[in-house]
Amino acid sequence: MSHLILLLSLFLAPAFADRGSQKSTQNLCSNDVSHKRQKRDWIWNQMHIKEEIDTPLPHHVGKITSSVRNNNAKYIIEGEYANTIFKVEETSGDVYAFERLDREKKAEYELTALIIDRTNNRSLERPSKFIIKVYDINDNAPVFVQKVFNGSVPEMSPVGTSVTKVTAVDADDPTVSGHATVTYQVTTGGEYFTIDDSG
Repeated sequence: MSHLILLLSLFLAPAFADRGSQKSTQNLCSNDVSHKRQKRDWIWNQMHIKEEIDTPLPHHVGKITSSVRNNNAKYIIEGEYANTIFKVEETSGDVYAFERLDREKKAEYELTALIIDRTNNRSLERPSKFIIKVYDINDNAPVFVQKVFNGSVPEMSPVGTSVTKVTAVDADDPTVSGHATVTYQVTTGGEYFTIDDSG
């Protein structure tokens, strides 16, 4: 009889153990679901600002926004020129420039956005990098790459003989139509010489 009880307990033990593990697995899964961290995201469009704006400072650049819902949330920006040239309004996320920008000096700025709980300085969202691009205005005149270009031509050369090549450059953004386009004109001696758009 004792052999029979022992044999029966050997058969039933794995079944009860399996049922118990299923129950604990179910509990674990339901706990996972209830404590699963909600995915949050930073929401913004690319930021940009025109260079040399002549209206009173500060100039509005854009807005950093998070989907975090917390009454104690506070926006912060970090990085080069953060809290000097650029500042963020801590409750709204509006970003402002406190200096007039010159694209020819610096065309873009990389900053980091943070959102923290102001009561304990705990981060509410992972930091995210963003770029502020400075848009070009056509504010630079072309300049010659050297002060004097020397040229020569043998006498009695046929019309159209090349004499020399001149080169001028423009610091404005070449990707913006017309901003860095250079054209040439002979102002003295036009009765003898012409110049084309290649210089």
